[in-house]
Amino acid sequence: MRILILGGSTEASALARLIAGRADIEATLSLAGRTAQPAASPIASRSGGFGGTEGLVAYLTRERVAAVIDATHPFAAQMTRHAREACASLSLPLLVLTRAPWAPLEGDRWIEVEDAVAAVAALGATARRVFLTVGRLSVPAFAAAPQHHYLIRSIDAPQGLDALPHHELLLARPPFSFEDERRAMLEGRVDIVVSKNSGGEATYAKIAAARELALPVVMIRRPKSVDWPAGPPALHDPEAALAWIAAHRETP
Repeated sequence: MRILILGGSTEASALARLIAGRADIEATLSLAGRTAQPAASPIASRSGGFGGTEGLVAYLTRERVAAVIDATHPFAAQMTRHAREACASLSLPLLVLTRAPWAPLEGDRWIEVEDAVAAVAALGATARRVFLTVGRLSVPAFAAAPQHHYLIRSIDAPQGLDALPHHELLLARPPFSFEDERRAMLEGRVDIVVSKNSGGEATYAKIAAARELALPVVMIRRPKSVDWPAGPPALHDPEAALAWIAAHRETP
């Protein structure tokens, strides 16, 4: 059975490891190509876009893909939309493998906003020391508030850093420990944290550390298009996704 895994998440990598070496599943992991040095894949992989919905339809047809797993990052709304439209047009089974979003706990001081622009506004006019953990593509939005000092953590260096006169860049790849996050906030004298609600365990430690230190967190909500009222089934566990694949495996 040929399947396409739309990757970019730890869940996609975990599913790829489960599939690796299986003779009954021929899988390809597709990455957006936005990370300069992605983690090595245990299965066949490709990098780059498809050219919109039409390009994805052409790829799925040409490669005779039998099912698609959308395991993209929770904020990759455009790719998620393309996957849904392409699979609907070809009547292909589609599964969404995603992380459950985080929910505030007692002691959390969340300021929930819709997007990066709203997150910038939530920081206010007074200069603050900001732990910015929103991914490199969202960093340029914060050039609208150059008065703040930003501790920016990213896998790859963002563009437009010259527009942020007060910043430090920390290049690192998750997962991160609670101790490391707490130390970074204390040593950086952080006043406030900015995060996307990506969910999962790999980056949750920063939320727990902010809670312990009583720091406010500007939390960017997930795109509304990701949380469909109806549509493809959604799972949070790679093992469950593997069972779904087995259930849709072609009959010899």
